[in-house]
Order: sequence, then structure tokens, then C-alpha cells
Amino acid sequence: MVRRFRGEGVQKVDTKGRVSIPASYRAVLRDGDPSWSEGKMPEFVIVYGDRRRNFLECFTVDAANDMDERISLMPRGSGRRRALERLFNGQSLSASVDETGRIVLPLKQRQKIDIEDKAYFVAMGDTFQIWKPETYHATEAPIDALLDKMPDGADIWTLLEDDAGN
Repeated sequence: MVRRFRGEGVQKVDTKGRVSIPASYRAVLRDGDPSWSEGKMPEFVIVYGDRRRNFLECFTVDAANDMDERISLMPRGSGRRRALERLFNGQSLSASVDETGRIVLPLKQRQKIDIEDKAYFVAMGDTFQIWKPETYHATEAPIDALLDKMPDGADIWTLLEDDAGN
């Protein structure tokens, strides 16, 4: 069974861009790196994307390979494939966790999402995202609006019924 990323929280970022990856995330990164072995640091892919993405999305090596495979099945030269190749391959970078459980977020990526001294990590199941804390919290409004439309006492899991398979 493939492990999933779970949880959220704020981590300090030092002046060199070093930030600790939550310990539970590190275990998922190890399990999702087919070339990882004892004593080796797990590798993963950070997708920083285009101007509309105000967060970094981190994929295990296995998840990145799955995305590459899905993209390669699209018609070569199609606009959708070119856009996804540019986003997923061109606007991404390989990274690894160091022996202390930290990664270095390059200056370009920190500037892109305006991270200074804190980073907000949020699990998305098969990926995790890194945000500026204030930006992340500002994105909660659409989710709150959706929840506000639900009847009082409604179970959140009913959202699965409305969108099953999508």
C-alpha cells in the first residue's frame, strides 16, 4: 500500500532557504523513491509552475513518474500536452532531503511564492504543497463558502457523493 501525505503545519525557513520537512512526509518521500536505500537521502520533484500557482507542489519520484507517463500518453504536439510538459517538466526541479531532514528552497522559488521566514506545509494525499502561511490562509475562503452552503449538521463526506469519480 502506498503511503499518503497527511497533516499540515508551519516550519521555519532560515536565511539560506533551508526548511525542515515534516517527519511523516519524509517517510512517504523515502517510500516513493525507488532508488532510495539506507544511508541515502530521498529525492523528489518540486513543481513551481506558472504565474498562477502561488505555492510549490512536491511529488514523490513515483508520483512524478506517474504524471510523466500520463502526459506521455497524450498526443505529441497537442497544446494540452505541451502545456503540461512545460508546467511539469520545465517549471520544476529535482530536490533531496538532507541528513537533518531539511531541503533547500532556491531563492527563485522562495521569491515566486513570497516565502521569507516561514513555510506552510499542507498534505494533499499523493503530493504536498508549500505555501507562504498568509497566502494559504487566504485560500480558505472558497472552501468556507462551500461548507457554508451545506445544511447545518451535514456530514462533510457527502461531498464525495456529489463528485464521485471526478
